[in-house]
Amino acid sequence: MKTVLIKNGHVVDPLNGLEEDLNILIRNGKIADLTHELPQADCCIDVKGKTVCPGFIDIHMHEDPYDQEKGLLDKSIAKSMALMGVTTAVGGNCGDNVMDPSRYLDILDREGTATNLGLLAGHTFIRKACGRSDKYSPVSQQTLEKMYQYGERCLQEGCFGISFGLKYVPGTSCEELTKMASLCNSGHKLIAAHVRYDVERVFEAVKEMADVGKRLELPVQISHIGSMGGYGQMKELLGDIRKYQQEGIDIKCDCYPYDAFSTAIGETTYDDGFLKLYDSDYNNILICDGKYAGKRCTKAIFDELRATAPETMTVGYFMKEEDIALAMLEPEIMVASDGIRNGDQGHPRAAGTFPRFINKYVKTGKLPLMDAIRKMTEMPASRLGLKNKGNLTIGSDADIVVFNYDTIEDQATYEQPALPPAGMDYVLIGGKVAVSEGKLVCDSLGRTVRCK
Repeated sequence: MKTVLIKNGHVVDPLNGLEEDLNILIRNGKIADLTHELPQADCCIDVKGKTVCPGFIDIHMHEDPYDQEKGLLDKSIAKSMALMGVTTAVGGNCGDNVMDPSRYLDILDREGTATNLGLLAGHTFIRKACGRSDKYSPVSQQTLEKMYQYGERCLQEGCFGISFGLKYVPGTSCEELTKMASLCNSGHKLIAAHVRYDVERVFEAVKEMADVGKRLELPVQISHIGSMGGYGQMKELLGDIRKYQQEGIDIKCDCYPYDAFSTAIGETTYDDGFLKLYDSDYNNILICDGKYAGKRCTKAIFDELRATAPETMTVGYFMKEEDIALAMLEPEIMVASDGIRNGDQGHPRAAGTFPRFINKYVKTGKLPLMDAIRKMTEMPASRLGLKNKGNLTIGSDADIVVFNYDTIEDQATYEQPALPPAGMDYVLIGGKVAVSEGKLVCDSLGRTVRCK
């Protein structure tokens, strides 16, 4: 079909300051008109009483794996993204990629997936690809040059910037960080970071990235600020970030609306001293997959999995809800899921982040709907330079979400993290229906989004 009419919806478009009942005409995958009239169309979707807005943009998630031996693309996370209204997502975060970014993008363009996807080039992935697997040690000058050339190719082929997982690779020196970040000079691309420290040392960790951004005059994105400073530090940390912004540093953040993080049990997060750092105990760790899936951790289970199955995913219940609320309500902080899963196991944020944000902060009167939609659409689109996404301007891509404001709610739990939300009625990607009446009807409409 060439034309689609979405009629009788309550349209919310933060970029254009639009909030009124309108009909949207889509032609050839683009928004052709917003009108009170009822133009003819090949397909008509009546959404009376529903909210219509730009498709959500998840600036921080972790892409699905690709089985290179079998030639099979997993779509688990992409499907969950589409079902919660995400029409464009960005993977390659925290320094990680599932495979060579250029090859992965080509595979997506060939096969399609459930949502549009862009990538950052992961510093840790590049480090390993160039022969340095020891995360605790620095790299040689020769290796650093190889890494720079590898990263340069990734950016030339469409990656939006470089991501770092500094907490996961403590051997990264200031020289290595700055050299790899400087790749973003070409095209003024994004430097994203899971910063080096959390809890009490989060302030110096964020300052490290602010200094890099200032020195290179490049945009810096502090990833999932809630899991970095959500242990009683958030109020002061947000003050620091505002101060850096007032100094002219282009530094912004994203956050997910949960008070628990997720990471592999073998990561540096769980190195010696972590229980004291988080003022917690083993019981606050939930095992997400493997033979202990669904069980709370004990010292015996912890030691066993660290030694024999370090890739086992966990959820850590260490963060403070009041700190997460401060971050989610901060005007210039974007909503992002940090979604990662192993099949149907993992953290519910990969399936519930965006509906949860609306349900938890808008429907309770803490944030106006327009401001909330902005955090999920116009803000990440602007950060990524995606002028044709995140808005309902005539000529923009017809990536559109239709939801029932009264019933929208996340349903994913820590026990069942893949459950889709309630109230997400329609999701259109490029003017074609991906989700209809809350059900995924096409999982191959998504293509790559490349930085030009």
